[in-house]
Amino acid sequence: MRLSGGDGGFGKKSWLASLVALIFVAVAFLANMLLDREAEGLRGIRAAGVVRIGYAVEAPYAMLGPAGEVTGEAPEIARHVVERLGIARIEWRQVRFEDLIGELRSGTIDVAAAGMFVTPEREGQVLFSIPTMEVRPAMLTRAGNTKGVGTYRSLARAGDVRAAVIGGSVEDCRLQESGMDDGLVVRVPDALTGVKAVETGLADVLLLSEPSLRWAKAQLGLADLAVLSVQADPGDAEQTGRPAFAFGPDDSGLRDEWNKVLRPFLGSREHCGLVARFGLECPRNRSAGGGL
Repeated sequence: MRLSGGDGGFGKKSWLASLVALIFVAVAFLANMLLDREAEGLRGIRAAGVVRIGYAVEAPYAMLGPAGEVTGEAPEIARHVVERLGIARIEWRQVRFEDLIGELRSGTIDVAAAGMFVTPEREGQVLFSIPTMEVRPAMLTRAGNTKGVGTYRSLARAGDVRAAVIGGSVEDCRLQESGMDDGLVVRVPDALTGVKAVETGLADVLLLSEPSLRWAKAQLGLADLAVLSVQADPGDAEQTGRPAFAFGPDDSGLRDEWNKVLRPFLGSREHCGLVARFGLECPRNRSAGGGL
């Protein structure tokens, strides 16, 4: 009986050792499979010779040039990265801004190059590159800003200010967080429509990033409209935005390789010359990923 018990104990230990070994093998297999899956996106793109990049028109981040070409800060940087990744061609796909994340998650596009700001909520849905710059929020309003508003909460408290925002944008989310009456929010598909909303009186203000509004004012000759900075409410952190490229949730391999090219490019002489074409300042601190 004691001999049998000893054999049983030895068998139990042997069984446990085999189970542990099997678990290690399974974990290693799954890890390799996940690594392969992460790298497969870039391998497939290189093999096909084309990367699908989605953009939404909001100058100066992404827009159409005089000949109908896709240009702007994000597309031009994307061209630099794509060339150095050895991808032969870009297939540009214009998408409504509010649909970009859905397109990434469904795999319809590989990258979003649209000046999309990094936020905790978005980071839960897609992957982001290092940011390419840091920008301040602003509003476009009639010269003089007779409504006397300068923060998100003051917009909400006013009770009679109609604010235009691009649907699904950071500005849209901040208005909701401020307690703004949804009936006073004018959601538009793009910046140009927002400008028209202010010009025609459909909205009192258009909320966007400062570079976008200053570009619109300069390019469209909006002499009767003013660009004003949106200030942080007392006790709130500064509401600067960090635009970056976005990728599908399973495309960490593509994102990581993209960052390897992007990081040394930001703040370089070539990068500074590129963004200057769009009225943007060059990041001051390259090591922090776009002056952050």
